[in-house]
Amino acid sequence: MKVHSLFVYPVKSLSGIEVQSFDTDDFGPAGDRRWMIVDDDNRFVTQREHPELARVSTSLNGGNVVVDIPAEGTFSLIPTDSEVRVLVWRDWVKAVIGRPEANEALSRFCGKSVRLVYMPDSSFRRVDAGRVDEYRRVGFADGFPFLITNTASLAELNGRLDAPVEMRRFRPNIVLEGAQAWEEDAWRQLIIGDSRFSIVKPCSRCVMTTVDPNTGTKDDALQPLRTLSRYRRTGDGVIFGQNAIHQSPGSIRVDDPVTVNKSE
Repeated sequence: MKVHSLFVYPVKSLSGIEVQSFDTDDFGPAGDRRWMIVDDDNRFVTQREHPELARVSTSLNGGNVVVDIPAEGTFSLIPTDSEVRVLVWRDWVKAVIGRPEANEALSRFCGKSVRLVYMPDSSFRRVDAGRVDEYRRVGFADGFPFLITNTASLAELNGRLDAPVEMRRFRPNIVLEGAQAWEEDAWRQLIIGDSRFSIVKPCSRCVMTTVDPNTGTKDDALQPLRTLSRYRRTGDGVIFGQNAIHQSPGSIRVDDPVTVNKSE
């Protein structure tokens, strides 16, 4: 088994970037979801309510995150000194507001007032203490630093759909190949290259999987979530992929070998 592909998402709920390698830090993949969009109540905004956000692409330029907003142009995301507390799920977190140019352009694109905010190193959002005993941090990702998926599981799902979907719909960080479909359900620990990962919980899926990442529109038939719900529903919800934490900073590359431990 080996790494098939890698993705980072500089801004929560915007388009991700496929990369050949990434370093990991205390937060997870370096730079992953350190930016987030919030409304006037400082609550997080995602593709769940605004599927068109899938059309806003991201790139990296000299260490800066750049967003390309349709009909508005490109903007470098630069933190200011203005601090604000923002809500992501049930967590209120200290963040800093980005410069106004990108905020104004994204507000026009969304048709509502929004701002981009950044989580600095001085902010600490804890990984779910009910799942992880260690005092570990995460950025603005839904709950855990890494999402790991399996190409064979996607192939099995696509065999049940009227039209195949891309792995991008599931927004993984690490995509593995060489396993059997749904074999990831039994994984407990992974060694990827020289990095060790603990599998924390299956990833429960939501309506974001119904958003076409190319067009920013939801599927009328609610595929693939509806299909998954018929045979991949557990006590954790409708699942696809595994949430994970890493044991120490390192680096991961496409084609890195993967070793699986199925026991604690």
